Amino acid sequence: MTPQERAERSAQAMWADDTASQQMGFVIDHVGPGTATLSFTVEDRFLNGHGICHGGFIFTLADSAFAFACNSYNTLVVAQENSITYLSPGQAGERLIATAVEAARAGRSGVYDVTVTGEDGRKVALFRGLSRQISGQHFEESEP
Repeated sequence: MTPQERAERSAQAMWADDTASQQMGFVIDHVGPGTATLSFTVEDRFLNGHGICHGGFIFTLADSAFAFACNSYNTLVVAQENSITYLSPGQAGERLIATAVEAARAGRSGVYDVTVTGEDGRKVALFRGLSRQISGQHFEESEP
């Protein structure tokens, strides 16, 4: 099995049980070893009192991209710590794109950077996630 096939099968297995991302309307645009891109459209139900996308939904999008990136090796991985910096607002009707990239991975720990952009390419948020591998696999495989 190639690393790309492993990443895709891991994502399929995770997506099947990820009702939170599904209910938010997220789409997996790309997944690969240590990387993932997810997107969603900012609907009116995601707007805050300022008429812009609520930061919690932007965080959730980034967190989901982080999750698919760090789980792409067919090992079970959870978040240990996350932080986000908001740079510009997400607008109603706009598609937001979260691209997660592995910055470092050693032993059971990993560091992932996620950039959330708007349709026009501007940076909406920067997210950093620290991951921790736990026991188990997404699908049965002799060697993860």
